[in-house]
Amino acid sequence: MARVFLRQGSGKITVNGRPFEEYFKLEAARALVRQPLLATEMADKFDVHINATGGGYTGQAGAARLGIARALAEFNGELRGKLKELGFLTRDPRRHERKKYGQPGARKRFQFSKR
Repeated sequence: MARVFLRQGSGKITVNGRPFEEYFKLEAARALVRQPLLATEMADKFDVHINATGGGYTGQAGAARLGIARALAEFNGELRGKLKELGFLTRDPRRHERKKYGQPGARKRFQFSKR
């Protein structure tokens, strides 16, 4: 989950009070977060503050991307069409699958023994 706050500024991004580059170590995750800002050419117009919890870094980056896209769409309604067309306003529906009873995991099974 990510909560995103946009403020007029120079394009600085902070995540959980830490610099963006320090929090997301993988370049792929950093690129994912920047996508909506670059697509709408608003990268240097806003300072972005993100509070992210739960999941891993990749999931948090995806949640931050969705939050930034929604915040930009709310700021300027004309950007909504472009963001929607690029797929930035769509939530990823995949969830963690629960562990099944009598088995070690969601899909894993105990080794089969004939005898």
